[in-house]
Amino acid sequence: MAQNSTQIFFRSDPNAKELVQWLVEPLSAICMWLLAANFTGSRLGAEDFVVCLMLFLLMFPGKWAERLGVGAAIDVVINWLFVAAILGLLAYATGFYRDFDQQMIIYWVAGTPLLQLLAYALVGWQLRRLFSSEQHIERVMVVGLNDTGRRLAKEVNSRRQYGMQLVCFADDRSGERLGNNAPAPVMGGLEDVADLVRQNDISRIYVALPMASQPRILKLLDDLRDTTASIYFVPDLFIFDLIQARVDRVADIPVVAVCETPFYGINLLLKRLSDIVLSSLILLMIAPIMLAVAIAVKMSSPGPMLFKQRRYGLDGKEILVYKFRSMTVTEDGAKVVQATKNDQRITRVGAFIRKTSLDELPQFINVLEGKMSIVGPRPHAVAHNEQYRKLIKGYMVRHKVKPGITGWAQVNGYRGETETLDKMEKRIEYDLDYLRNWSLRLDLSIIIRTALLVVKDSNAY
Repeated sequence: MAQNSTQIFFRSDPNAKELVQWLVEPLSAICMWLLAANFTGSRLGAEDFVVCLMLFLLMFPGKWAERLGVGAAIDVVINWLFVAAILGLLAYATGFYRDFDQQMIIYWVAGTPLLQLLAYALVGWQLRRLFSSEQHIERVMVVGLNDTGRRLAKEVNSRRQYGMQLVCFADDRSGERLGNNAPAPVMGGLEDVADLVRQNDISRIYVALPMASQPRILKLLDDLRDTTASIYFVPDLFIFDLIQARVDRVADIPVVAVCETPFYGINLLLKRLSDIVLSSLILLMIAPIMLAVAIAVKMSSPGPMLFKQRRYGLDGKEILVYKFRSMTVTEDGAKVVQATKNDQRITRVGAFIRKTSLDELPQFINVLEGKMSIVGPRPHAVAHNEQYRKLIKGYMVRHKVKPGITGWAQVNGYRGETETLDKMEKRIEYDLDYLRNWSLRLDLSIIIRTALLVVKDSNAY
């Protein structure tokens, strides 16, 4: 009875299984911290709560290993060492490490990946056991052998351990038009669906017909009133370039987000909190460097120390972005010429601070103001935005988030001058990929990769 109740819970919420998988990694690290404290006799206090909270923020949502093996074990160890290194750097910078027993930390660092692998094995085994029994398998039919239907069929077939089995397709088109590589037999047309449901004990029907087929869909739903099958409509939204697609509600009306920011709800709080904490720590550490750069800039050539340029921020609204002046000019008009190699406008000090990215340091003040984020799409001059928004499809979508001091495009080689359209297109491609796949872990990875690139990047001048 408990097993049936658990299955009903998982099937009533399609995200429940995913949530369990997301929790395995952070909860393993937290449990290991508590076990290490108990093993070494350390007393738990407020500082332990802070560590556990940081672990959860850094590791959720956790990665899930579908198949365990040497490759998965290596990934687990590398990912864990990355998180441990981040916490170690923060603890060392703040002196927080002095509050903990060193032997406990060693046990925790060494034991977490082992506990994590054990948790993957146990949770995976439990999920497979929960849904692998034939009497609990849900038999699935997909209506519509099109790209959407094939894509859905692939997902169903790859998730047999979650209790679904693809039985057949239904489609009105002839065999010649459908082809011979269907993931499951085509047993009839739309008018046969109700009979096929009864004959094949189908419990789930996924309607993957295009939106233009509304009359056929209404007729199909009417035919299925005499069955007990669950019916799901799969809109062909994948034809769009989806950014953070999700289902939401306006009062009692369900709506589908096709293009949305990743920063809403808890994600918005996590992003802003991480920006405030990291930018505050960084500004404290780099204050002497900023003072030295400011003096060098002021003495190198006439003009202000800071260069303020109008750029597009969140939702395309103009903001003033701060940089140490690296040129003899401070262009901010209708036409802004990008810096090029051996540009005569760049001062001697300016060449050095651009190469080492020291000119960007004042932007941590922009982050504290809330106008920018540490990680995000790099802000372009207003003149460049107006130029490229007409040339590159989806260009303005990058402004669904705050601009960043560094970004996914920059650590993938698209930093500095974009003298050709295809280079700017690749930069935008990476910016949109960042919006689709954002996580706090990705932000931290970009920050570390940026620090490593600063000393050897040849694309900045």
